[in-house]
Formats: sequence, structure tokens, C-alpha cells
Amino acid sequence: MRAQLTGTAPAAAGPVRHLPPGASDAAPRPGAVEPDLGHHGDVEATPGLIDLAVNVRRAPMPDWLADPLVDALGRLAAYPDPGPARAAVAHRHGRPPEEVLLTAGAAEGFVLLAWALRDARRPVVVHPQFTEPEAALRAAGHPVERVLLDPAEEFRLDPARVPADADLVMIGNPTNPTSVLHPAEALAALARPGRVLVVDEAFADTTLAPGVDGEPESLAGRRDLPGLVVVRSLTKTWGLAGLRIGYLLGDAALLARCAEAQPLWAVSTPALAAATACATPAAVAAERAIAAGLAADREHLVARLSGLPGVRVAGRPASAFVLVHLPGAAAVRERLRERGWAVRRGDTFPGLGPDWLRIAVRDPATTDAFTDVLAEILEA
Repeated sequence: MRAQLTGTAPAAAGPVRHLPPGASDAAPRPGAVEPDLGHHGDVEATPGLIDLAVNVRRAPMPDWLADPLVDALGRLAAYPDPGPARAAVAHRHGRPPEEVLLTAGAAEGFVLLAWALRDARRPVVVHPQFTEPEAALRAAGHPVERVLLDPAEEFRLDPARVPADADLVMIGNPTNPTSVLHPAEALAALARPGRVLVVDEAFADTTLAPGVDGEPESLAGRRDLPGLVVVRSLTKTWGLAGLRIGYLLGDAALLARCAEAQPLWAVSTPALAAATACATPAAVAAERAIAAGLAADREHLVARLSGLPGVRVAGRPASAFVLVHLPGAAAVRERLRERGWAVRRGDTFPGLGPDWLRIAVRDPATTDAFTDVLAEILEA
């Protein structure tokens, strides 16, 4: 069992504590360097570079989404009314409206949870994963412990590795940056009375599985698991990163606490229009079709990468990006930038390091052009 449990204080509270599994305290590891939790892929995507660093899909907006957004621009004089969008999202996931909280992107959801759960005694974040959940916890004053999943085990989750007395657990599914899709039963095993389990499903709509009608391994419709909160985003598949729209699904009382920490009218009228449009059956069907195309494009990328010397694709990628291990990846990344390509560095994710890169899935022509350049760099 190679998973590592580490403890971290808030950013200004001192050095990181590195703990073996099951330990409760330890001396700081000499020379330990904390990853930059505030670094994100958009920083890599310098204008003029071909962007494989950001996981947002770039495609023409369908009329059923564009038309409501344009219509919303004519209603900006009125304050936003989240009621209709909240009801639409609730209907999509088979929940009552009070179990939905609309947010200005998924990132706001993590901030609201961090402040609403300030009484949490032992928050744990499962890494490698999106860094905003931990950053939000630390900004709210939480001490944070990390469970680091093992690349030798394809970053798979063993629920037993999470401390039994952790009363707040955060994990992504599918996980950014590893692209691992954890089984729903493994995540459900983390739920228990007295614990809040936060599952980041920002990329759930990118996943596909043979014979599965809908999003495989999603917990968005599960109302039977105590303390479960699912975080969702509409920015990835529909190219709405600049609009900022996401939502929380979970216990009504907990979401009411989150809403108390949320500014008035936090979600704009155009963002609410997008949430309503993206909750329709037609939108959900379109997501499934996009996920099928993405799966084919991902297989092509994995095949091309797997044929390159020294490149190892991590696990079984299931989302809109692929994580690769490549000795000397930091230097390779700089060479790629010189040749006009942006990819995401891996060393800012806890549990990874400078020999990891995250690469967004694009169309086969872009993939072929990219891997040709990467092959030239590796052979030089």
C-alpha cells in the first residue's frame, strides 16, 4: 500500500508535514517544496500557442445554447432570478430544487463549502487532483491532510486509505489531472454519517462506458449517501469558462449553509440561461454524443503518445485530457513552447513532479501535428 498521507497547514501557518499512512504527526521533511496550488492551465496557454494545456472544449456554440444567451442580454436591467435554472438542474438530476445551489463556476462551490464547513476537524484531500479544493480550504483556515495516490497503481483509489475519522473528504471523478474514473462503489464507500464527502464531477459529462446509458460512475443522482456533495461544471464541454456557471448537488441544509456565504445574485442572468439550456434532454443527449467523439479522439492521442520513446500514459484515461510521465518533461515542455505548443506542467499538482505533463484531447489532425513535433524533440 503505497499511498502517502500528508498534512498541510494553511499557507501562512508553517511547513508541510509529511505523514506515513495512519500517522497523526511527524516532523517536517527537510527541503520539502510545496506545489503552487494557484497555478492553472490558462497560464500556460499564451496567445499564439496551440493550446493543449486547457481542458475546455472549443467548438461552435449550438443554437439551442447561443439563442438563450443572446436573449438574456436583453434582460440585464433586472436582477437575476435563479429559480427557473435551479428547477431545471434539479429535474435533470432527479432532485428537489432545494438540493441544488447554482454557483459562479465550480471553483466558487469549493470556496462556499470551505467556509460553510469551518467546523471540520480533519479535512482530507485525495491527490493528485484539481488544486482549488485544497486552496479554498487553506484560505478558509483549515489544516489539510493529503492522501497521495500511487502512479504505480494507476492512481486508483482504495477507500481504506482515507482516515476513518476524516470528517471532510474531497476527491475528483474523473480526476484532473490523472483522467482516472473511479468506480462509483469506491466513492460511495467513503460516505458515512458525520462526514461530508465532496466529489468533483466537473468532467463527468466527458465520460463514456459501453452499455451505460448516461455518465458512468457519477453520483449526481444519489440521494441515499450521507453527507454527499457533488460539484458540477458546465464550462468544459460547452466552452463556457468565461461565463462561470456550475452547481452543487447535496443535502438541502448543507447547501443552505453554503448559500449564506454566497454573495447576492452571484450567478448572472446569462449564466442562469446557460444552466437552464444545458439541463434539457436535448443538451444531455448532445453531451453523450460529444463524449463518444471525445473517446475516439482520446484513443487516437493515447495510441500516438504510446508509440513515442520514454512516454508513458498514466492509467486508463477517461476524460478530456491525458496524463503522461516523461523523464525530463520540464525541458520538453519548454521546447514544445518554442515550437508553438502549450501543454500543462504537472509539478504544481501534489503527488506529481517535474516529469509529468497533462495534454488535452483534441481532434486527430491536431494530435498528429503535436505528436510529430514531440517526436522530433525527443529524437533530437
